[in-house]
Amino acid sequence: MTEVFAPATLGPITLRNRVIKAATFEGRTPDALATDDLIAFHREVAAGGVGMTTVAYCAVAPGGRTDRHQIWMRPEAVAGLRKLTDAVHAEGAAANAQIGHAGPVANAASNRVPALAPSPLFSPLGMRAMKVPDAAAIADLVAAHADAARLAEQAGFDAVEIHLGHNYLASAFLSPLLNRRKDDYGGPLVNRARFAREIARAVREAVGGRLAVTAKLNMEDGRRGGLTVPESLQVASWLEADGTLDAIELTAGSSLLNPMLLFHGDAPRRSFAKTLPGPARWGFRAVGRAFLKEYPYQEAYLLERARQFRRELSMPLILLGGITNMETMRLAMTEGFDFVAMGRALLREPDLLHRIRSDESTRSACVHCNECMPTIYSGTRCIYRPVLPHEPVTLTMPTVSR
Repeated sequence: MTEVFAPATLGPITLRNRVIKAATFEGRTPDALATDDLIAFHREVAAGGVGMTTVAYCAVAPGGRTDRHQIWMRPEAVAGLRKLTDAVHAEGAAANAQIGHAGPVANAASNRVPALAPSPLFSPLGMRAMKVPDAAAIADLVAAHADAARLAEQAGFDAVEIHLGHNYLASAFLSPLLNRRKDDYGGPLVNRARFAREIARAVREAVGGRLAVTAKLNMEDGRRGGLTVPESLQVASWLEADGTLDAIELTAGSSLLNPMLLFHGDAPRRSFAKTLPGPARWGFRAVGRAFLKEYPYQEAYLLERARQFRRELSMPLILLGGITNMETMRLAMTEGFDFVAMGRALLREPDLLHRIRSDESTRSACVHCNECMPTIYSGTRCIYRPVLPHEPVTLTMPTVSR
């Protein structure tokens, strides 16, 4: 059986173990640039023992953010991100940059530019119609992903993760519910997948062989008429055949239509409503139960869907969703997954992995209340964690190597 804490190859790099800190938007970039707070956040997770930590998220264009305070990749961002990657490397971990365009999930009012969607849609955040990119604009967006990857390399990142999930722009193109185009980027699945495949190819050509290239891919959107598991499996098979990715992280749900399918556990409707401005708060109270559905939490809750991908694909896969203890991590390895990704459990206890390594009976203190979700624009955190951060733990583990 694959050992969780053994060094593992991911494309051109070697991680000290098979555990990745999943992308969870940090809410620590008020000027859309890396801050000392953001650096401390990732340094602490790296010191806690993960093989790689993921910075989320690095938009490829200013209009591709879910909020104007998020980082977007431009030359001015490189110096701060280099400090971040240096800090992560000093703790022995690798650094991963999640790149993408939020598309219909972007906040047009905050960004002050129209959100993008594959077909005409109305933005409830921007209170205006979304813009539909033509073929030339799509080509520019593909190039923007490649440029973002190059900037990530300049900033010292070891890997980039392309966001193909949660009905962000590339994911929205995959969805038959959101993509009703009549051109080469709409209609049959092969056309709807064209944008995602072009992005992956452009990023691979930009940094392949030097940085690991992964993607976060929706297995399903969780909404009738959206992307289904069989369709996603076909997309994954095409990506594997293209040879553009070193691994796929399997996810589910839609930030636009059904976010709780990704999270599972309690639905923090009341807390989420408090973060919204007056009119939106009243509107959310009317639709909140339908938008934030409840899915009971269980360990490895995406495993049943992910097994189908593991059976059909030979490329490395990353299991996400309900990974909080050694037993579950070993289950993932037994099932043939190459890596696991942890999110909320590390918000509660950044040093959890270090403690699991010392005592395999350790259990996460995360209660899956999802009250961390409403904190994403004020500094993503576990509300049950002490205000003062734990002292970073110095580990004697193998470091990342290329």
